[in-house]
Amino acid sequence: FTLDHWGNLFAIPGLLDSVIVSLRIALISTLIATTLGTLAALALVRYQFKFRKGIDLFIFLPLATPEIVLGASLLTLFVTLRIPLGEITLILAHVMFNVSYVVVTMKARLAGFDMRLEEAAADLGATPWQTFWRVTFPLILPGIAASAVLAFGLSLDDFVITRFNAGQVQTFPVYIYLKVQKGIPPQVNAFATLFFVATVSLVAIGALLQRRRANLKP
Repeated sequence: FTLDHWGNLFAIPGLLDSVIVSLRIALISTLIATTLGTLAALALVRYQFKFRKGIDLFIFLPLATPEIVLGASLLTLFVTLRIPLGEITLILAHVMFNVSYVVVTMKARLAGFDMRLEEAAADLGATPWQTFWRVTFPLILPGIAASAVLAFGLSLDDFVITRFNAGQVQTFPVYIYLKVQKGIPPQVNAFATLFFVATVSLVAIGALLQRRRANLKP
């Protein structure tokens, strides 16, 4: 047992670069997927329109499709469209499978939403934009935060789909895979521990904030 490797986290060539790439892709894909997923969930829960059931089924397909099939299909799509493999294709791939998880999470959150609150705001003279930001958004914010944390974790952890569509880009999971044959550096375990602690901390903070908000309610 030693803590020496925590003092030289950046001593291994390529390790820090792979971590930065993973964080950048995870943050960008999470932001896009959370925005699109939240808007899609609002539309699917609140409105009746043509092809609604078909769109709902289409959103659930990535959840039921094996990752190796999904990764190979996306690779075929990018090659057919002649899109160079790299960070752009990784972001698109991560957004595609993360949107489904965001929609599922947000639909569960919106299922118990009291529409009378929005109607009351409208009766008091609030515009649709004011109603959304001052009434709807604060109430669904815990669901949005939970969706974002889930999407970020899935993006950071993904290997199969990333391996198919990464090209020459090395994310943290891909870096670990390439180092298996030669031996994984101890610094990798230190970075993995940091990711684990950060993720658990975010979940704990979210749970505490929700409990605090529940206790403040009359």
